[in-house]
Amino acid sequence: MTETTTARSMKADGWSVIHDDGFIDLVGPLWHRCVDGTNEYAIATAAKHRNKRGLVQGGLMMTLADRTSGIAARDQTGAPHLATVQMDTHFVDAAEIGDLLISRPRVVRSTRSLIFTSTEVSVDRRCIILAHGVFKIVRPR
Repeated sequence: MTETTTARSMKADGWSVIHDDGFIDLVGPLWHRCVDGTNEYAIATAAKHRNKRGLVQGGLMMTLADRTSGIAARDQTGAPHLATVQMDTHFVDAAEIGDLLISRPRVVRSTRSLIFTSTEVSVDRRCIILAHGVFKIVRPR
């Protein structure tokens, strides 16, 4: 599938691009949609995402988990600035080039200074990675 065909298909399925001119722009685009009140985020994998074995690079999946968990933490708590303190990632299965990686992050707990998250990155509801994150609320200096 070409990038244009993928974008058309994603939009038809209710996805919209989250514009980001930073690192995510290099590996994305990052897509978002809300299904039955649950935020979903996705990256449609392409040749640029392959590792030496021809599968999806683990770092891409970790990036998706980190970014989407941070978005969930910020959205739920209203904290404007966060920093990832810890991200535990468990690789459960491999993803292939052409797969649509979907993350459904949630906030597990929040305190005055820390937010704990969890997400599963899946392909067709098949778990690829499980990730648990801790984010620090960064106060303005």
